[in-house]
Amino acid sequence: MSIKYVLINGTIISGVASINDCAISIDDEGNIDDVIRMRRFDSTQYNDSTTKIIDVKGAYITPGLIDTHLHGIGGYGTEDCSPDSILGMSEALADFGVTSFLPTVYTDTLDKMIASTKAIVAAMGKEKGAIIEGVNLEGPFISPERIGAQAPEGLQAVNLDVFNKLYEAGEGKIVAMTIAPELKHMRTLALEAQKRGIVLLAGHTNATYENIMDGMQCGILHTTHFFNAMSRLHHRNPGCVGAIMIQQDMKAEIICDGIHVHPELIKLLLREKPVSNIVMVTDSLKPTMQKKGELTANGVPALLKDGAFVSRDNPDLFLGSSLTLLKGIENMVSWGIPIDQVIQMASSNPARIYNFTHKGALIPGYKANITIINKDFSLGGLFINGELKRGLLSKEFVNVVR
Repeated sequence: MSIKYVLINGTIISGVASINDCAISIDDEGNIDDVIRMRRFDSTQYNDSTTKIIDVKGAYITPGLIDTHLHGIGGYGTEDCSPDSILGMSEALADFGVTSFLPTVYTDTLDKMIASTKAIVAAMGKEKGAIIEGVNLEGPFISPERIGAQAPEGLQAVNLDVFNKLYEAGEGKIVAMTIAPELKHMRTLALEAQKRGIVLLAGHTNATYENIMDGMQCGILHTTHFFNAMSRLHHRNPGCVGAIMIQQDMKAEIICDGIHVHPELIKLLLREKPVSNIVMVTDSLKPTMQKKGELTANGVPALLKDGAFVSRDNPDLFLGSSLTLLKGIENMVSWGIPIDQVIQMASSNPARIYNFTHKGALIPGYKANITIINKDFSLGGLFINGELKRGLLSKEFVNVVR
């Protein structure tokens, strides 16, 4: 084994700590070799002429960003039901510092959900950008009262035969599933999903507080896009929002665009809940960062208005997010949230919650999935499995010392 890259003069945000003036080495097997302070760094120990020493000039060196809830980006979306579109998402995400993701399937007709799921599975292992970690199903067992932007014709009563068809389409690769805990027979489905290693999220739900408590007892311990498409906080019924705030063990996704949730509510959540149980997601749609062509989201013509997508034909109809994780990180830091906590929410936490082995932290022996973030929150460079994929570094090695 030899050392392929050494990044020097960086601010390491490791997933467990933040340390200035550090170096990190990457071996030729795609793993992190070591993380050291610059005062211990000695370039002469890297005598192999193939070792690239790169000065990141004080930029943040973080675990690769992980987006566990998104429907599309760059003009590619899960609604296309095409492996090529999923691979297009993979490449587009790399442009924004993402090293792993869960393509998320909309609630839709069963045939379309199966086709979308199969497309994701077919794309796995062929990525040129961010790694596809599995499938995230947003439905179809959700509440008609909190359907949000999902397709009404896709709603299903809890049905194990339908669940099994989706599971078979996923070939064991379904990682996450959003469900409404209050639906009849949900306990039976939840216990079955638990046996198969699927992380269950309460979302698109009109559950009472008691429904959420019952759901936690059968393993529904995560929630989909905090505050959105869920029962509201009320002084006589705390609902799903209240359960997230009250129950420390209940995890929560947050969309940090300042539109889906007010920044002060995000800061309130951080005061009430351990940061380790909060996951930043984008929930981005197909036209996010799309450079040309007609903008559509799940078949609906869309336009960008005030930072989010709305229906082109009915601008009062909110469709969803245009966020990237890099922008979400910038937003959170601008709201006064410490960057080490923000990076934890965008990398370490999803890796732990979804059991992405040896990812989400800068620890020797872990996969060298690394995002370099400049102080202006632009992408400085990106390593996926130890390969330099993005950034000025990958084009010209402008910061190469040797």
